Amino acid sequence: MVVAVALAAGLVGTVGGGTSTARAEEGKPSQGRQLLFYNHAYGVLDRETADAIEHSAYLREFANFQVRTTTGSGGQTWTGRYLMGRETYLELFGVGDLPGQDGTFGSAGMGVSTERAGDRATVMERLRALGVTEPIEYRQTRDFGDGVPVPWFDAVFTTDQYDSFGAWGMEYRPEYFADPRSKTEPPDYPGDVGRERYLPDDYRDHEMRDVTSVRLAASARDVANTVPMLRAGGFAVRDAGDGAVATRGGVTIRLDAAPRDRAGLKQVTFALNEPAGNRHKERIGRSTLVVGPGLGAVWNFDAPK
Repeated sequence: MVVAVALAAGLVGTVGGGTSTARAEEGKPSQGRQLLFYNHAYGVLDRETADAIEHSAYLREFANFQVRTTTGSGGQTWTGRYLMGRETYLELFGVGDLPGQDGTFGSAGMGVSTERAGDRATVMERLRALGVTEPIEYRQTRDFGDGVPVPWFDAVFTTDQYDSFGAWGMEYRPEYFADPRSKTEPPDYPGDVGRERYLPDDYRDHEMRDVTSVRLAASARDVANTVPMLRAGGFAVRDAGDGAVATRGGVTIRLDAAPRDRAGLKQVTFALNEPAGNRHKERIGRSTLVVGPGLGAVWNFDAPK
């Protein structure tokens, strides 16, 4: 999901509330049981790199790769390039693919989601305890192309104000899983609204299994507004210079505070389904993906000159 799409399409709650400048405290423990897990991140790349990704034959071998147009609430549409794993995925855009400020180079976003129905309500309680007194709620729908939208997920934001990066907590709706058009899996346990149920199993036919870390740069304000969401979700968050690092649930999220011209998606690492015997280096536009040796891969994104 794109931040501006949600904020422009109509929010449930108090717009303008919930802004937080809370900072991560070194060594402060997470708040009990983990409720939110890394779901996906997106980044807006330079046009050369986005086009190279879209037409890369190698990426279609490496991952369950798709180029897909999605229709959300209010008829808003976006076309992204997707690398999908077992529980996590990556969404990539090029400059101009999205409207307004979200379509500029260096814009980015991230969703963290629940695994059990009802946990989003607990996240809301934790956010209020952390000083986000008026979290912003939003319901996203999805139209599969037949003009009949279905509730997709409920989201919560700490604020409606952002410079280039926004994060949201989300919980998939039972109506979405019940709709045969979603092609999702049966539940593994009562209240299962998890990521593995949501994503297809086609990752098994490729090297990429899951995202294990993301590194993004954003303004100090955007970083500060994201920290309460991560804390409320149960991540262990610590200061890292002017930014923050959050870990738990098998994924590390690093947010670097940076000026707008240095903002954006910087690096993604992946776990592989099987060890790669040799090191493979693939240059894709102005990015470099290195796979192996072993069970990992690293994708670095360069700024355009």
